Amino acid sequence: MTDFKFPELLQLERLIERFGDRAQSQVVERIQYKGHEFPIHCITLGSTEPNVPVLAFIGGVHGLEKIGSEVILSYMQTLCELLDWDTEFLARLEKSRLVFVPIVNPVGVYLGRRSNGNSVDLMRNSPVEGIGATKLYGGHRISPLLPWYRGDALNMEKESLALCKVVRQQVFNSPLSIVLDLHSGFGIKDRLWFSYASRKTPYPFIAETLALKELLDRCYRYHVYKIEPMCQEYIINGDLWDYLLEDFVQRYADEERLFLPLTLEMGSWLWLRKNPRHLFSRHGLFHPLLPHRLQRVFRRHFMLFDFLHRSLLSPDKWTKLDNNQKSYFEKKALGLWYE
Repeated sequence: MTDFKFPELLQLERLIERFGDRAQSQVVERIQYKGHEFPIHCITLGSTEPNVPVLAFIGGVHGLEKIGSEVILSYMQTLCELLDWDTEFLARLEKSRLVFVPIVNPVGVYLGRRSNGNSVDLMRNSPVEGIGATKLYGGHRISPLLPWYRGDALNMEKESLALCKVVRQQVFNSPLSIVLDLHSGFGIKDRLWFSYASRKTPYPFIAETLALKELLDRCYRYHVYKIEPMCQEYIINGDLWDYLLEDFVQRYADEERLFLPLTLEMGSWLWLRKNPRHLFSRHGLFHPLLPHRLQRVFRRHFMLFDFLHRSLLSPDKWTKLDNNQKSYFEKKALGLWYE
């Protein structure tokens, strides 16, 4: 079995080398495919104390949507530069932890396809059953020859288990955490999706989610994101974040802990509208092909990343809600998103 490197993996390993002892790095799993071995890397920056807030960045769950991996790698490059001189950023890291898994599905990224090497859609791979998820794209077990195949009902894929392991070890031990999972390929507008994806009901932290949304709206009045529950667009089976959220709630039902899994869905149809020739490329529906558009996407989301980091370090305005505030935001969220 030999290691096989592709451009995104090479870039990630160069970054790990450059971070040196300023970051902690581990290979959480090795994926075998046709005589080659592909590592899944996890990199952490900042405090190792369990009680600090955590912000995690996840990319490459769908290999065809490699722009998510590339945006995370670009952000890591920026952070690597900041570590050399930015004392304010260094002070932030003393009070928080950043976690990166830029390439969850290395075989998929290497092959340029949505699924992993076993033809399984990792974001349909958990045991969670969607309520009303009857469409093929909602996840099925008909055949691995069809897209959106969920895989074995009793055995999750190694990539899915690796991601769950990182979240449970690096995120769940924090009293306050946000995970941002980067995807592309839906609509012409960038979306920030939150749970649930499996049913049209509010999830446990809906009040805090709306309070955070309003904070973002006030601070960046002209931001580009449509913020909504994923179930507003479609319902799926096997969503990994619903699976992990349910696990978190069961584990910490009696503790005051907050875990927000968010999905950044970059609106790649806008790239297609600007250049219909994208249709003739395998990556065209999911990836900006022209260099200047790629660079624009790299720049576009760093404000959001910084906002989320700072919101975890100064959480009182959106997490410390009294009973009246919580009731107010829950009622308002119901009217905004569910009625």
